[in-house]
Amino acid sequence: MSDIDVRFSPSTAQDAGSFRLIELPPELCQLIESTMNAPSHAQSTLCVKGSIAEDAVLCTADKTYALRSVQLSNTLLVTTPSRTDSGRAVNVRDQIHEVLELAPSVPKLHKLPMFLKGAQYDEGDEDRRVTLVKYTYDQALSEIQASEAEFQRGLKEKRILVLDGYLRPIVPTHLSTILELILSYMVTLSLSYQAAGVEELVSTLADEHEIPREVSGQIISWFGPVKEGLWEMDVKAVVAEIGLEILRHYKHEPIMESEFLSKWKNKIGDTFEAFLALELLTGNYLRSQDNSGGAALTYFPASGLQVDPAARFTELFLTKQRWKSNDIEPFLSDIAVNSKERDKLLLKYARAITTPEGTWYTSRVGYNN
Repeated sequence: MSDIDVRFSPSTAQDAGSFRLIELPPELCQLIESTMNAPSHAQSTLCVKGSIAEDAVLCTADKTYALRSVQLSNTLLVTTPSRTDSGRAVNVRDQIHEVLELAPSVPKLHKLPMFLKGAQYDEGDEDRRVTLVKYTYDQALSEIQASEAEFQRGLKEKRILVLDGYLRPIVPTHLSTILELILSYMVTLSLSYQAAGVEELVSTLADEHEIPREVSGQIISWFGPVKEGLWEMDVKAVVAEIGLEILRHYKHEPIMESEFLSKWKNKIGDTFEAFLALELLTGNYLRSQDNSGGAALTYFPASGLQVDPAARFTELFLTKQRWKSNDIEPFLSDIAVNSKERDKLLLKYARAITTPEGTWYTSRVGYNN
């Protein structure tokens, strides 16, 4: 093996800090390798997102990865061949003391509601002049730390319409009303919830209730797949959304479980009563016993809690000193990538106690309720 001279490049000072090494997880290596020789239209796009005040993330088409700096025990040298001594010398361009590690992350969708305050879509918006906060789909996609697939899924889960290119969260009461009408017309028009004609539904809603086709069409797509003009309704999701709107009115004062279930049944009608189950609303309520031994429900949505894990656990343990395993887990699903990550959070912020009733979690820190 021939000797090679290592020299410091004249541009070393200028290049210092210009290079970064990223350690790719296996799935990203496979993604990049699979598209290296693919046509340009089929190549994957990787992008880094994050403002100055945020930790950067790397997004693929459908996943988000947190970027973490890891210090190296040995210094790595970035070198390039010498232009004057080709093959016999290399120039040191930079010294690297850290690598960027990629770890799967939940998409950072929590900023969307804040950006969209004042942009809500409600009944009658077409008939009156409404001054709106205008936030476009493209603008949000570029600023929100999420892949496009996760971003689109977030719009669906947060019930955000895209109208004329702008994002419009639909007011929950209006959404619930539209869903109740849909359930009613499914029965009146003798439509199968497994294959309902979308055109017939959106036309009826437009003609009878002046609901824009663009609005009803998007709402239908939120609650089940549409193929060749036929909608396979996710009945449980529709029923859950209607129940959630009832529950929202009991944030400060609880409602007896029996009374709540009665209201819920009246809203969805006899045809879909078999799909009703309190478990559909898991992660959105607290259940307690009153003095007479009956159960009461209080609206307590996971979506309204802090996204920072430490702050999330503080809120949870200030609300209840002890949580059953099955009760606390739904309130952690949106801040943990998977069950393994969720268990790590529980190990870090909570103390497990095993009893004949099952596993309970209490705080590792004392709080005054």
